[in-house]
Amino acid sequence: MNAIVIYKSKYGSTKTYAEWIAKELSCRAYDAKDIKIDDLMPYDTIVYGGGLYAETIAGVTLITKNLEKLDGKKIVVYTTGITPLDCREYYDKLVLQKNFKGDSISKIKVFNFLGKMLLSELSLVHKTALKTLKKIMSDKENPTEMEKLLITLCDADADYTDKNAIDELVEYVKSE
Repeated sequence: MNAIVIYKSKYGSTKTYAEWIAKELSCRAYDAKDIKIDDLMPYDTIVYGGGLYAETIAGVTLITKNLEKLDGKKIVVYTTGITPLDCREYYDKLVLQKNFKGDSISKIKVFNFLGKMLLSELSLVHKTALKTLKKIMSDKENPTEMEKLLITLCDADADYTDKNAIDELVEYVKSE
């Protein structure tokens, strides 16, 4: 197996997972800003990781816009975020629909991992966005369960990363 791990990380959890995965696969992890699509051609397996921001996987267009060039390669995408993993409608519907158009999802295996959100590390833009989101959701007369969850998540201040979470992804990549 000839694999590469690429990641786009703002606060560090996606990079942490990339390093763990690369170590398990005996390959290297690269920041997506240092990679062009042609750099991926020598590899038969490509693992891409990106944080989730409003259901968008950071930088995943490197993969999705180049699926024709990557034809025949094993492609794995992982996300990091703080939405609980049992919120399958969020991951299986909202995230997939927003990031993978047409039949592109049939060519990609997606995994979701919990990341971190440490309020002291957030940029002013993200702090403001969270404050605004919390206000909008809190002002709703009858918030849905997902909206209630969003209100709670706006105050998350923890690191949920878990090295054991990569086991299924690593097993998938190593399988034929």
